[in-house]
Amino acid sequence: MREKLIVTVTVANAWIFPEAKNYPTTPEEIAETVYKCYQEGASIAHVHLPKGKEKETVDLIREKCDIIVQAGMSSDPIEERKAVFDANPDMISVILNHHDEYFHEIQVNRLHPREELERYCKICREKKIKPEFEVWHYGSIWNLNYLINKNLLDKPYFLTMFLGWPGGTWSPPTADELLHRIKYIPDDCVCSVSVMGKEQKVILPLAIGLGLHVRVGTEDYPYLKEGVLAKDNSELVRNIVRIAREMGREIADPSEARKIVGLRR
Repeated sequence: MREKLIVTVTVANAWIFPEAKNYPTTPEEIAETVYKCYQEGASIAHVHLPKGKEKETVDLIREKCDIIVQAGMSSDPIEERKAVFDANPDMISVILNHHDEYFHEIQVNRLHPREELERYCKICREKKIKPEFEVWHYGSIWNLNYLINKNLLDKPYFLTMFLGWPGGTWSPPTADELLHRIKYIPDDCVCSVSVMGKEQKVILPLAIGLGLHVRVGTEDYPYLKEGVLAKDNSELVRNIVRIAREMGREIADPSEARKIVGLRR
């Protein structure tokens, strides 16, 4: 029997689709949107916690459901994420390479050296928060093995493969790229896939068929199909859940996802 599918929903702004306004911004709106996505089958919520309201947002989500809270914005320097750690999410996003991204009216260029990655691992262990490692290219995998060899991580390792995100860390959103990249990931990895752009409609079903997990939401691609914006994030979750079930893949609820990911609570 194949492992059940973990659906991550990312409810943040659409970086390269400024026409998309169908995402929440306040803690109350974020919590309500996450709850609707949970009802449709999402078991992880990737959330950009509003500055100064990090803990309030996490608490509001947890009042509504037991979805896994994954705190995003790995581009922020580690020194600026103290409030994120203090909010006590289940997971926190950690990029395994430098940020070099080119979005609508914004460019992101930030270094994340191995010394910072080591600090992330130590803080996550101390606070019992699971790192979600962002893998943008093969150097990301080299850095992951570096951390494993230094005994800084606990199994299983949760990865998200990023494909098609524009900028200097871009990689092609193709089947060849995904198949080739997963050949190099170490053992004991739980792997999800994020695609920015319309190629998502081809790559995510491939990932589902391969036994990997998937990420959808306004941050990645806010359209149900080309030219048709989703009304909200729950529609995007409903759509990928339908596709997965048509392919014969059952959906993991948050309790099942916690066991797959290796979360204790």
